[in-house]
Amino acid sequence: MDVKSAFLNGFIEEEVYVRQPPSFESARFPDRVYKLRKALYGLKQAPRAWYASFAEKISREFEMSLMGELQFFFRLQIKQGLESTFVDQAKYTRDILKKFKMGDSKPTTTPMSTNTALDADEDGEAVDQKEF
Repeated sequence: MDVKSAFLNGFIEEEVYVRQPPSFESARFPDRVYKLRKALYGLKQAPRAWYASFAEKISREFEMSLMGELQFFFRLQIKQGLESTFVDQAKYTRDILKKFKMGDSKPTTTPMSTNTALDADEDGEAVDQKEF
């Protein structure tokens, strides 16, 4: 999701001053600086300020509840441990097998040795690798 001008909508808590931008200098006060009330792009506080503003608006407009730990995301199963996160597509694979009425099929091992080194066939016919 792309939120247009998102980082320009968050109020910052810290005092941040910027010099006058070129072509916008005050003729009366050329040595003064501006104190920011809202974040600017490139300001390190911008993401935090936007998120705080966003979270406040969302919580005011929508009822929210804690749904628990993430388990599935875009057909990926997520398992979170203390020091790792594991992503698995086993459920997605089972769903595809059921869709094509292959849910009862039995798994088999790879039909060839997994440590066989394959050499290029210099005299062979070229194939489109994207098809396989």
